[in-house]
Amino acid sequence: MTTTVKPTKVRSLEQRALGGKIVLNGILLFMALFTLAPLYLMFVLATFDKGQTFDLPVHMWFGTDTPLNYQILLDKANFWRAFWNSTYISIMSVIFTLFFCSLGGYAFAMYEFKGKSVMFGLLLGTVLIPSLLGLVPYYLIMQQIGWVGKPIALYFPGAANAFGIFLMRQYIVSSIPKELMEAARIDGCSEFRIYWSVVLPLLGPVMATLGLTTLIGSWNSFSNALVMLREQETFTLPLVLRSLQGLSTTEWGALLLGTAIATVPLLILFVFTSRQLVSGITSGAVKG
Repeated sequence: MTTTVKPTKVRSLEQRALGGKIVLNGILLFMALFTLAPLYLMFVLATFDKGQTFDLPVHMWFGTDTPLNYQILLDKANFWRAFWNSTYISIMSVIFTLFFCSLGGYAFAMYEFKGKSVMFGLLLGTVLIPSLLGLVPYYLIMQQIGWVGKPIALYFPGAANAFGIFLMRQYIVSSIPKELMEAARIDGCSEFRIYWSVVLPLLGPVMATLGLTTLIGSWNSFSNALVMLREQETFTLPLVLRSLQGLSTTEWGALLLGTAIATVPLLILFVFTSRQLVSGITSGAVKG
């Protein structure tokens, strides 16, 4: 004996499902607009001078003072030199972080050695320590080895970080079988050759994820750069933009224009790598 569903009941269920989707999409659209509104206002107010940035009602369309603000950036902030410094430091941070974190994650994932669990637990424990607590020891160490005032102090010391090693370890455990290592050893590969030629080419998604998060963190870093850098020629973007804020007057238009220009590379990177970012973060979530 079979039961039949009345067409009116089916239509009612379909209408409820459609109504739920419309409500959900409406909520998501509102949240997206609410999130993007400050970003849009930053680009708009970057085209007004400092006397108009706080006008009420708020300007909702672009102004005509962009050339004036741009000239202030060049005269008072040495903007493009700082842009190059941030680019160089961020790229070097990505290179060293990907290399050392992939090595560490590979070792924790593929090798068995005494004290492995304890070492991995201590490594993860460092995530719980606020970064500001290590600022003074960090400065003292850099001073002892003569790196204060040098860009290398901003990209080399933190290359082997706990988050990167953990992310790499999780991805390797869940995605790369140990049989590949055994086959490579049978073919006569050294241990480093196995890492470089067999494992590293398979880490594309997680490398993209860690590279993007590292670049964003390095690009936006302020406190470390403030403590380490001494000469204006070595200043990064956050430092030179902060220099536009004075005790008596602040060049808000130029500050917003510089911030907008500094944001554009990150937006472009995120648009083209957002899918890899999500897949890399979730790739090790099933098997640990």
